[in-house]
Amino acid sequence: PQSYEELQTQRVMANVRERQRTQSLNEAFAALRKIIPTLPSDKLSKIQTLKLAARYIDFLCQVLQSDELDHKVATSCNFLAHERLSYAFSVWRMEGAWSMSASH
Repeated sequence: PQSYEELQTQRVMANVRERQRTQSLNEAFAALRKIIPTLPSDKLSKIQTLKLAARYIDFLCQVLQSDELDHKVATSCNFLAHERLSYAFSVWRMEGAWSMSASH
């Protein structure tokens, strides 16, 4: 049997670990939100962020498989390519593809 003090110490340590885990998770979501192109009106929850990230990945795969962008822009990771893809993704979202499939 553990003493009351030992149980309290274990509980305090468990709380510290949980706060660190939560902080780490929140930092990961913040980093993900910086990568995903968003609209000015977006204030995304965690689940919305994950769904939008999945849609963005799908969108990028579609772009890579299409001939709509030239080979250099589609395979480059430079700033201009990122800006073009961000713009294209925003247009794609506003055209309704996001709203129609957001519930999936």
